[in-house]
Amino acid sequence: MDLRVPRLLKRPRRAAAALGAAVLLAVTGTWTATASDTPRPHRTDRVLTMADGTRVDTSYFTSGGGGRRPAVLLAHGFGGSKDDLRAQAEDLAGHGYAVLTWSARGFGHSTGRIGLNDPAHEVTDVSRLIDWLATRPEVRLDKPGDPRVGMAGGSYGGAISLLAAGHDPRVDAIAPAVTYWDLADALFPNGVFKRLWTGVFFNSSGGCGKFEPALCAMYQRVAQSGVPDADARALLRRRSPAAVADRIKVPTLLFQGQTDSLFTLAQSDAAERAIRANGAPVKVDWIAGGHDGGDLESGRVQGRVRDWFDHYLKGTSAGTGPAFRITRTGGVDSTDGSTRSRGATADAYPGLRGDPRTIALTGREQKVANPAGASPPAVSALPGLGGGGLAQLSALGTGVSLDFPGQYARFDAPPQRTALRITGTPTARVHVRSTGADAVLFAKLYDVGPGGSQVLPGQLVTPLRITGAKAGKDVTVTLPPVDHEVQQGHHLRLVLAATDLAYASPTAPATYTVSLQGPLSVPTAPGVTTAATPLPAWIWWLPLAGAGTALALLLTARRRTTAPAPDLEQAEVPLVITDLSKRYAKSSDRYAVRDLSFRVEKGQVLGLLGPNGAGKTTTLRMLMGLIRPDGGEIRVFGHAIRPGATVLSRVGAFVEGAGFLPHLTGRENLELYWRATGRPPEDAHLAEALEIAGLGDALARAVRTYSQGMRQRLAIAQAMLGLPDLLILDEPTNGLDPPQIREMREVLIRYAAAGRTVIVSSHLLAEVEQSCTHLVVMDRGRLVQAGPVREIVGSGDTLLVGTGTPLADPVVDKVAALDGVASAVRTEDGLLIRLEPGNTAGALVVDLVRLEVPVLSVGPHRRLEDAFLTLIGGSA
Repeated sequence: MDLRVPRLLKRPRRAAAALGAAVLLAVTGTWTATASDTPRPHRTDRVLTMADGTRVDTSYFTSGGGGRRPAVLLAHGFGGSKDDLRAQAEDLAGHGYAVLTWSARGFGHSTGRIGLNDPAHEVTDVSRLIDWLATRPEVRLDKPGDPRVGMAGGSYGGAISLLAAGHDPRVDAIAPAVTYWDLADALFPNGVFKRLWTGVFFNSSGGCGKFEPALCAMYQRVAQSGVPDADARALLRRRSPAAVADRIKVPTLLFQGQTDSLFTLAQSDAAERAIRANGAPVKVDWIAGGHDGGDLESGRVQGRVRDWFDHYLKGTSAGTGPAFRITRTGGVDSTDGSTRSRGATADAYPGLRGDPRTIALTGREQKVANPAGASPPAVSALPGLGGGGLAQLSALGTGVSLDFPGQYARFDAPPQRTALRITGTPTARVHVRSTGADAVLFAKLYDVGPGGSQVLPGQLVTPLRITGAKAGKDVTVTLPPVDHEVQQGHHLRLVLAATDLAYASPTAPATYTVSLQGPLSVPTAPGVTTAATPLPAWIWWLPLAGAGTALALLLTARRRTTAPAPDLEQAEVPLVITDLSKRYAKSSDRYAVRDLSFRVEKGQVLGLLGPNGAGKTTTLRMLMGLIRPDGGEIRVFGHAIRPGATVLSRVGAFVEGAGFLPHLTGRENLELYWRATGRPPEDAHLAEALEIAGLGDALARAVRTYSQGMRQRLAIAQAMLGLPDLLILDEPTNGLDPPQIREMREVLIRYAAAGRTVIVSSHLLAEVEQSCTHLVVMDRGRLVQAGPVREIVGSGDTLLVGTGTPLADPVVDKVAALDGVASAVRTEDGLLIRLEPGNTAGALVVDLVRLEVPVLSVGPHRRLEDAFLTLIGGSA
């Protein structure tokens, strides 16, 4: 099954058509035969027309050989289409199955409106597909009209597998993955609106109008109020497998993701308990990845699904694997940077609260402020944008979650004397009192290291809506289910925060009083044992979008640090760097940057130049507050730069390359990014940034259709959001062809023309010469020269001496040693010579003739490249 996150949230390709009430197969269908690359398997495309006019696009895969075989229905993820499933369909067809894939209503080339697996529409469509399979001569039948059929799918497709099993008794086995059991609980957990993920659903698939009217109205109502009502919950519950829990009685293999703030492990836990209660065989597999990224283990998952169907559809002796399996990570392999992983198994599914261990918590009664407008919000996961990156950092032992002082209560456990493996859902009891009628809190359990660094496992939080809290109320806090090892010497920390970026919090200010009512209960599941040898390692690179968003949040929302008073005389000066120094290590005498000083004024486009190792990147990192200098000072508009300095909100940066969600349009990517910063929408100045970037109609297209140049311009537009007064760009023209470079040049010039300032670090000297007004040239951490481009390029102290042929090294060395010569650099047909003050071209020619240098011409140079090579003495 296709579990790749981009496929789960991919935009549909066609507009939706109107939807009727009854869904029945029409007598006729439209056939299109598609030849495959090899004789086996065969694929045939067919569009099935329903009685209400809805057209469902299907593909049917079979391999050669006679006899009847079981069938498999493969369902795609939300926003995808049948095309996402071709590889798995061909694999299963090659293993002796008849495989049918289809595009759900509103996706791919199928018409109709999205119903979120509405039983009256999408689920009925599946029954009609099973009807069609029953007519195929190559499909095995259990009885007339009843084919032997299994279903598999990821996310949206996983839910339709469960629903179909509950609605149509002809389904014989299912293997749903990373999906929901109760969509109301997933999107409105404990009565709190999961606004970012819900927004991704309704806005990444073509807008609210692509959905059934009742769903669109529900979303708009809840998004405006921020509070899910009973009707909204009932609407989603009717579309959930939980609604037919007592009717799902087929062998079920459940895969669920550990890196998933959309559908947590609690969803598969509820499914397992319900299906097992019906007497059906159920097995559970927790994979490493999920909707927030990570390794989806596609090869292993597909292999286990195939074995599952071999056993329950073909009746072979194929093993179906352990009752419970989990992928565990164990740090980074120092040889290749990969994350080590291995499987752990148990003979029985342990559930989420098995073998609890009691851990004492300490902490006084604390007051927690819910700020007006619920801003700034705390940060845990960043759905669809950087959650994967944050969750993967968490898996590697690095914490980046943000909680704001005064907006959370914390309770600490003592350090662990031995390592502790949490497998399941920890719980705690607290007492909450609110100045308002209700309270909304977000519970998280941190792993805190001996040095105070804290990691939020999976970047997961549990929202709690506490009604009737004004009089005070005891509450059981059920924390997110995780599998996480707390190392010896680390301790657990329970945090209850008033806000979270991914959820809707009350906008009215309130104060909550929180106190402990008992210890922490932690499930341990000792029956789950880890394999002795690791599985093949998988690479878990941090997505650039997550890193970029985390950086933006750290710059704009991090707790402020103490800084010197502003210099009012420099309040209008974008940048002043004075005697800036940074050593490679505290005790080292080697400097990355040393005694650097320069000044940048409004309206300038400054080019920062230097060979590799010149200190450019280190300077930019200090300028953005990412690292502290060892000496000197940086002031932006008179304010000294420190990590999290308030003035950094006036700085926009593009330094690592932007990562965009390919299924979203350019505009949607920018809007989602800005929402993640927590700043008001009106502060984005989206229209102005887009006008400067000049992307035009391309903004309405999916980013996956963009050229490299368009992606770069979109990245610049992202850095321009909020119209920062100081814009910092590191290699903005990387990978662009000459026309695209010219367009980028125009973008920068337009941006600075309004009185703002741009700093560009680039290795394309000819482009810098045309786009920049001023230059700073660095070499070996020091300033070599600074000033207007025209002065540096046209400097009279640098001469181009033509000799017709390259000179030998000894001759060049003799020229460089002449009195009055600062440097001499060989070119293809001569020398670039920089004169010391007081020397003249005439005197130089006399010396060159004396050295028997064959001088053909002497004149001032006119290229920045020549000036640059002269200034740095050829060290580039």
